[in-house]
Amino acid sequence: MSTNKGRLYIISAPSGAGKGTVISRLLELMPSLVFSVSATTRAPRPGEIDGVSYSFVTRELFMKMIADEEFLEYAEYVGEFYGTPKKPVYTSMENGKDILLDIEVKGARQVREKVRDAVSVFIVPPDMKELERRLRGRGTDTEEKLIARLERARLEMEEKSLYDHIVVNDDVTRAAEEIITIIKKSRV
Repeated sequence: MSTNKGRLYIISAPSGAGKGTVISRLLELMPSLVFSVSATTRAPRPGEIDGVSYSFVTRELFMKMIADEEFLEYAEYVGEFYGTPKKPVYTSMENGKDILLDIEVKGARQVREKVRDAVSVFIVPPDMKELERRLRGRGTDTEEKLIARLERARLEMEEKSLYDHIVVNDDVTRAAEEIITIIKKSRV
């Protein structure tokens, strides 16, 4: 076991800001990071793999995990639940691995209460028109869910000052490289 404890990095963004794409590029550029796989009750999107993108679980199982206090954080987002199972995160950190969490704003608050030295990054789109264009381009939501995501995004953007760093995703590689710089500086 390593004597150096790993660090926890929180990445949040409003839906459609390109967080998943930036994280994928970040993990390509910095393969030593361990991506924490969140559990969710939502259905997989095209290309998502159970156990890699998310652990896709039933609502009933998710509620049992809450009752058994198995989450570092969890939240409901646009009618679905998302949460970070705590055991794999703590085990990886104890083994000296840096962990990357992809979580929303409320979850980030919960984690920062429990892991005080976590480093938080909020990814923003270049502007709200671009955010709406990206969300519509997905083609995965009803108009009602799309409107809910846009409203939630506006509210989350107001919370960005709670984060240690803000990164504009106007170019995926540039945004990922900026996060790598943040990680490297935090390890000094």
